[in-house]
Amino acid sequence: MKPSNASDVSNNQSSSNPAPLTVQFVEADPDQAGQRIDNFLRTFLKGVPKSMIYRILRKGEVRVNKKRVKPEYKLAGGDVIRIPPVRVSDAAETPSPKLAKIASLEQHILFEDSHLIVFNKPSGIAVHGGSGLSFGLIEGLRALRPDAKFMELVHRLDRDTSGCILIAKKRSALRHMHEQLRNGQMDKRYQALVAGQWPANRFKVKAPLLKNILQSGERLVSVNEQGKPSETRYRILQQFDDATLVEASPITGRTHQIRVHCLHAGHPIACDDKYGDSEFDKTMKSRGLNRLFLHAASLRLMHPKTEEQVTFTAPLDEQLTQTLASLAQ
Repeated sequence: MKPSNASDVSNNQSSSNPAPLTVQFVEADPDQAGQRIDNFLRTFLKGVPKSMIYRILRKGEVRVNKKRVKPEYKLAGGDVIRIPPVRVSDAAETPSPKLAKIASLEQHILFEDSHLIVFNKPSGIAVHGGSGLSFGLIEGLRALRPDAKFMELVHRLDRDTSGCILIAKKRSALRHMHEQLRNGQMDKRYQALVAGQWPANRFKVKAPLLKNILQSGERLVSVNEQGKPSETRYRILQQFDDATLVEASPITGRTHQIRVHCLHAGHPIACDDKYGDSEFDKTMKSRGLNRLFLHAASLRLMHPKTEEQVTFTAPLDEQLTQTLASLAQ
């Protein structure tokens, strides 16, 4: 995007240099074609309440090519957007790239180019801030790459799940990868340690899932005929006396899908604080496991620029590796 006005205003904002209260004119990049104007403004005017963004749209203070537009207007490359003076809250919430926790993210990057990042997310890190968290993975990566014009999550992983996650560095890449997800063209493989002996002849679980949000904001998912159709395919990787390491491939992408499908099959995942088995978890904790044993081990997709099939794999962390070694003894 190319911001300009009589004062040559840029969109660089910091707590020490608040956004100037003056009109800005921004030219949309071709990569932003198809983005709704309300979503564009929410990204461009970080810190401005959604209510204010919709108010300035409704009042006609935002113009595209000198014309009023509705919130659902989709940008075209070269559109000139008039953005009225608005006060943007200080960006002090942005974590400093000098923080040790932010700097440590670098070592977990599996692959990076101009279009995407493939990241091996550690267990315990949320993918985005909120729910009492000052920042998550995406905020940390934006701080790590302050010059990146665009950076968004392609999909999500639960906070306690580790492994491969995709981050788009261009809007066109995000659209391309979202289309692959919608069309079932992206292959995601997880490894999960489950209780008991997974049946050799059980290759899939098909059960509709219904998401409930409690008053506390906690999400709980259950198998329910009123839920959305869901399917996970399974393959045994390793059998132990009282546990099985399985590969789980979600065909659909529902919240907590693999975890709930494992429970529904009678084989909950080790150390799952929502859907686990307390006795099995006690045994696993005695072997040194104190995190959910669910790991996004690999991703196969079409690269958004080259359109060649690429596969990325994320190794198990030390705790998961040691747990498997202990079970094998």
